[in-house]
Amino acid sequence: MRQKNYKIIGVMSGTSLDGVDLAYVNITSYPQYTYNFIATATIPYTSHWQELLRDAIHLDAKKRAALDETYSTYLATVIRDFIKQHNITQLDAICSHGHTVLHQPHNGITVQIGNLPKLAQELNTTIVCDFRVQDVALGGQGAPLVPIGDQLFFSQYDYCLNLGGFANCSFENNQNTRIAYDICPANIVLNKYAQQLGKAYDDEGAFAKAGTVNTPLLKQLNAISYYNQPPPKSLGLEWVVEHIFPSIEKTNLKTEDILATFTEHIAIQLAQQFKEDAKVLITGGGAYNTFLLDRVKTHTTAQFYVPDKQLVEFKEALVFGLLGVLKLQEIPNVLSSVTGARQDHCSGKIYHSTV
Repeated sequence: MRQKNYKIIGVMSGTSLDGVDLAYVNITSYPQYTYNFIATATIPYTSHWQELLRDAIHLDAKKRAALDETYSTYLATVIRDFIKQHNITQLDAICSHGHTVLHQPHNGITVQIGNLPKLAQELNTTIVCDFRVQDVALGGQGAPLVPIGDQLFFSQYDYCLNLGGFANCSFENNQNTRIAYDICPANIVLNKYAQQLGKAYDDEGAFAKAGTVNTPLLKQLNAISYYNQPPPKSLGLEWVVEHIFPSIEKTNLKTEDILATFTEHIAIQLAQQFKEDAKVLITGGGAYNTFLLDRVKTHTTAQFYVPDKQLVEFKEALVFGLLGVLKLQEIPNVLSSVTGARQDHCSGKIYHSTV
């Protein structure tokens, strides 16, 4: 008989490099999947770790393996401190995404560091992790993985939109099949240029609001062929480095104008995804970018819902906790309709402590 109630820590590190998200949650699986947050925290990356993770894309296999060891040890320390700080004694498993350093599904490659068996020994508990590799091996994009959570937790919304390093959404099509894909880059670009102005991110879109949209650059960005490709499809840092940054850098625009133009680009790309008057749940750090949301609303009649702070900031950590629960239950946790894999499947690796 399957366990019905799980105390889980979900762990997420995203492409925006703001830090490690941890969510201690109670997930109930019967009669339906429900959740409640017990404790959450974001542990910001130091500038040293941000640099290491940003540059990992350029490492050879040997150096990447060394970083994997170092990052796994670091992650264990972060999780151990979280457990201690919140006096967590009831814990069925830690379910961790790790950090993506290489994502080339068209070449059959996706690499997330911080998913080594040593985590189970260091933390003396069951670890469920490394959720993307199996999907790519089955011909899928390895992303996005959050839509199973949208389906089980948030089906009252027509669309679930995440505004993180990349913007992605999921929804049910006319055949009641869940579809999801990366829409466009978001904070991975906005943060880079906000940092040139001395801030970690463009708070409420203030820099973009002060800038002027450059129409030729906007047209060039909107013409990128990826946007016309049908799903399944996903984006990675490598794609941004190849297709976005060169176009921006050639313009020699003021940084505020770059932010204004790219914010408008995101707004246009987002608005094109939604049916009229649809209900859209927005989570991720971009949910606080009020200027971006105002710009989106000028292009669509969809209704946007920003939930409480905990769900905005920790939805992905929550859902990776759910992926871990489904893996422990041996229930499919990755949808082929989303990733393009040959079949739905139960992805992830389980490591048990031998201490």
